[in-house]
Amino acid sequence: MAAFFEFLREPFEVGNLRFTPLSIIVGIAMVVGLAVLVSLLKRILRERILPRAGLNRGVSIAISTLIGYGVMLLGVLIILPVMIPGFDLHTLSLVLGAISFGIGFGLRNIADNFVSGVILLIERPIKVGDRIEVGDTYGDVTEIRARSTTVRTNDNVDIIVPNSEFISGKVTNISHRDNRVRFRIPVGVHYKSDVHQVARVLVEAALDCPDVLKSPEPEAKFLSFGDFALNFEVWVWTETMFNRPQRLRSGVNFQIWDHFKRAGIEIPYPQQEIHVKELPSPADR
Repeated sequence: MAAFFEFLREPFEVGNLRFTPLSIIVGIAMVVGLAVLVSLLKRILRERILPRAGLNRGVSIAISTLIGYGVMLLGVLIILPVMIPGFDLHTLSLVLGAISFGIGFGLRNIADNFVSGVILLIERPIKVGDRIEVGDTYGDVTEIRARSTTVRTNDNVDIIVPNSEFISGKVTNISHRDNRVRFRIPVGVHYKSDVHQVARVLVEAALDCPDVLKSPEPEAKFLSFGDFALNFEVWVWTETMFNRPQRLRSGVNFQIWDHFKRAGIEIPYPQQEIHVKELPSPADR
């Protein structure tokens, strides 16, 4: 046992740095403790302090994450001299130079994603809770981490998107400023229908859908004379179903169907007429 304690206190030298196994163990334990404290601090800021200041959930998460990064960096700079006695700014510059060398050879993607994550938290083009579309991914932002962002689709599938894609690519943020979104729902009616009545009934049907906003009011647009129907669109606004467009369309379509039945408005279906010509008899050939 005494030999083991002597080993823990035995100094090692690497260049100008002098450390012991005990100092390394103590330093690692301090870093782990620091990580736990930073996680607790972020949770308190995110769930208690920042919401009381009137900040929404997305902003609270962004601010708490940035504060967590700052506290973690400051804590590591304080712990390093304890872990490695003799650690100073000159040594730090050498370490940063080695890190830069490693980034140039193999860690470039990780560094790009980390920097992109910091930019996302500072500029906030997206935040937790936003409805976004990036590439082929469409869903709600549930978490923004140092390297990647989690997007949850309507099928409850979490997709991990590298942060660099939000900086270098095109991102559609449906709920960037508010959650009000307009949807266009097409519908065709029979040619014998009164188009003015159809427009009025479409607006009434949309207003009867609980998730459609009364202001701005729904609008009915007469678009074209189709091959089999008169083509309309009803434009509706919502702020509760912005992340469930198919469910909103379904609800409005149910209302349109019920209102059309009561008003006697028919929805046509494609029809084709086939004319069969009689072949000449053998005698006429």
